[in-house]
Amino acid sequence: MRIRIVDAFTDRPFAGNPAGVLLLDAFPGDDRLQNVALEVNHAETAFAHPLPPGGEADWALRWFTPVTEVAMCGHATLATAHVLHSTGAHAGPVRFATLSGVLVATPAEDGSITLDFPTAPLTRVDVPAGVAEALGAEPLTAFDTGPNVGDLLVELADEKTVRGLRPDHRALRTHSARGIIATARAEQPGLGHDFVSRCFFPNVGIDEDPVTGSAHTALAPFWSERLGRTELTGLQASPRSGHVGTELRGERTLLKGRAVTVIEGDLLA
Repeated sequence: MRIRIVDAFTDRPFAGNPAGVLLLDAFPGDDRLQNVALEVNHAETAFAHPLPPGGEADWALRWFTPVTEVAMCGHATLATAHVLHSTGAHAGPVRFATLSGVLVATPAEDGSITLDFPTAPLTRVDVPAGVAEALGAEPLTAFDTGPNVGDLLVELADEKTVRGLRPDHRALRTHSARGIIATARAEQPGLGHDFVSRCFFPNVGIDEDPVTGSAHTALAPFWSERLGRTELTGLQASPRSGHVGTELRGERTLLKGRAVTVIEGDLLA
């Protein structure tokens, strides 16, 4: 197996969100995939193989954290599309068959890639008891993000509060299927982002995800409604940090970003 480590939602190495990417002839057993993802030990490892021509998709794609398979992952999809295009394994838009349906990744001449994902349905909920204590900040509002994303989205008072979070990850586990998205409006939009976020996913083995594409399918409708624009840029303010361009198109959300391959080698085991 040829394996690559790709930093996604960034234009420079050692930033954004790293993902393992393996292009295969077919998927081996689930135990094998999970063991490889555990060995890679990044937030996600993506496995893809080509599909017969003439179907609704070009490649099959699955994503694994170090502890489980997930239904949707933006940064590992971006990383996989980057590998396909940079190696010449696929030219032009690529259609991925996934657990979240067919997802399309389209490269641009400037090197960016745009992902077409389903928009997360937002349902306002009461702030669950214990969330403020677990986060270390009092949410203003809270929303369920639906089954594909599986997070609780909470709005905080300001960008400074989001950046300063030091949550109790163990205490966060009881409040959603995957984790918590914490967000606030940008303090200085002129710096290139409209909103900030941080994402904590202890239920899938990721205390803090560096940059989360899937979370932006919920952040895009949330902030587009409040800011009155369909095209926005989000900054995920993790220690590695990264930018995600979003464009809300009703039931679909476009996610735009770049990626950089930083490691390439052979899996010998």
